Amino acid sequence: MNLFVSNLSRSVNEDALKALFSEFGSVVSVKIINDKQTGLSKGFGFVEMANESHGMTAIAKLSDAEFFGRRILVSKAKPRTN
Repeated sequence: MNLFVSNLSRSVNEDALKALFSEFGSVVSVKIINDKQTGLSKGFGFVEMANESHGMTAIAKLSDAEFFGRRILVSKAKPRTN
């Protein structure tokens, strides 16, 4: 299950985000989106969980939770369109 995570602090790295979500199940991948020109975080990213039940638990437990001083928002990612 692919999750969309927003309102991330710029100081959050992919390892920290993976560690947070690993508390709720197996994490397949983590990607924080960075600005192409500055290289700085855009404040959002994606976490892929191994199965849907772990993803739903992560959404329930982490949406509106404080992480690195900010309240993050977690939801099911929308399918990518070209």
